[in-house]
Amino acid sequence: MSLQTRPTRPAQVAAPARRAAAVRNRRRNYRRRAFLSDLLVGLLWASGAAAIALFLAAGTLPQYASVGGFVTALGIIVGLVGTDFILVMLVLAARIPILDRTIGHDRAIAVHRSLGKPALYLLLSHAALLLIGYGISAGINPIAEIGSMLAIPDMPLAFIGLGLLVVVVITSLVAVRRRFSYEGWHLVHLLSYVAVLFAVPHQLSVGAILAQGSLERAYWISLYVLAFGSILTYRFLEPTVSSLRHGLRVERVEHVSPGVVSIHMRGRNLQELGSSGGQFFIWRFWTGRTWWHSHPISLSSMPTNAAARITVRDLGSGTNRISDLPAGTRISLEGPYGLFTEAARTAPRLAIIVAGIGITPVRALLEQSDLAPGEATIVLRASDEKETYLWNEILQLAQQKGATVYTMLGRRARRGPGWMPQTDATRGVTMRSIFPRLAESDLYICGPSAWLDLVESDAKAMGIPAHQLHTERFDW
Repeated sequence: MSLQTRPTRPAQVAAPARRAAAVRNRRRNYRRRAFLSDLLVGLLWASGAAAIALFLAAGTLPQYASVGGFVTALGIIVGLVGTDFILVMLVLAARIPILDRTIGHDRAIAVHRSLGKPALYLLLSHAALLLIGYGISAGINPIAEIGSMLAIPDMPLAFIGLGLLVVVVITSLVAVRRRFSYEGWHLVHLLSYVAVLFAVPHQLSVGAILAQGSLERAYWISLYVLAFGSILTYRFLEPTVSSLRHGLRVERVEHVSPGVVSIHMRGRNLQELGSSGGQFFIWRFWTGRTWWHSHPISLSSMPTNAAARITVRDLGSGTNRISDLPAGTRISLEGPYGLFTEAARTAPRLAIIVAGIGITPVRALLEQSDLAPGEATIVLRASDEKETYLWNEILQLAQQKGATVYTMLGRRARRGPGWMPQTDATRGVTMRSIFPRLAESDLYICGPSAWLDLVESDAKAMGIPAHQLHTERFDW
């Protein structure tokens, strides 16, 4: 491990009172975000309880007093909760700005994924319980009841929708998802929208559960409008308008290292995008070879009003195709997304550990951060010299801002901390020796997921509070 020391900037030394005020402001912002985050998550879960409460309040329970009726009622309840979970998943995946600014894109998608299996199990239970309940009431085998149910208008669509959800959940399992390209998986995932739409008619037409003019019917229609309105607005309309407004095009492609390029772009009024250092956009490059593939890539420098830059490593066929984009290629974008930014800070000090192409959001984060000399400590990690992408720019920024930079080169240690080279681990280098004041720091980590897990585990073992730990993973 080598140490790069940076001189103090005498003209930029902030008064202690100003730095203390900045820390108080960060903590106040954190408490506000935490409150809104808890409120939003609470509202999302409360929607399931509301679905049950409205059903129970509808006054239809007496007709379910028999054994068959009880099983049918239970099937209806689990179906309502399962459908509610699906709609909540759509809202979480819609990239609504208030959700991204409070709970963050990563957490929203994590909750989205965590609801997938419970939603499917509830809907499968819904179908099974209804077959059993109707079968008991009619005095026939539940399997035979399938034929009767399929004869009901709108029910075939519901069965098709359930089958599509099964496909979506199975392809979302990690072991299965790895066999798909991002675009292939994303295309299959779009079936969830179709599945929900297929289920709408039977929910509104079968039985008297959502009777015309009832409060329950109004509630469910509102949920559908919220879910699909959010998807339409924030996944399609807003990105289309933003892309046309800013008119982004490729200016040139700069080769940084073998397999790594920086794509320089030109556009209009780019600062009006409101992006922060550390955030990412979803980019689409409109050539015959690349138009169908979207790329979630972080900014590698802060945009000016007319220029922006991303730095990309060749990690597959999609990123390989954009390494030689012709000048003038039109670009569309969605975003900005993510809380891997200066706005997420709560502590007086800043610690950063970055590996490989994970340096891209860190470079933009460091550029935008307002730092006092000695406030920030940065670890740059690479397996060899070929992976030191943008290190020269980080060192230059660190010198300007009075930050300390440690560099680590070499393969991962087999003994000791596995996220650093064996030479450093053997010499007794630890996270505590690098960051003796970690408890007073916000720690930002970015890099490959397996490596990042090791760093995160080491940091948690040192007792860093969860709200001071910020990670950016390069997976999907």
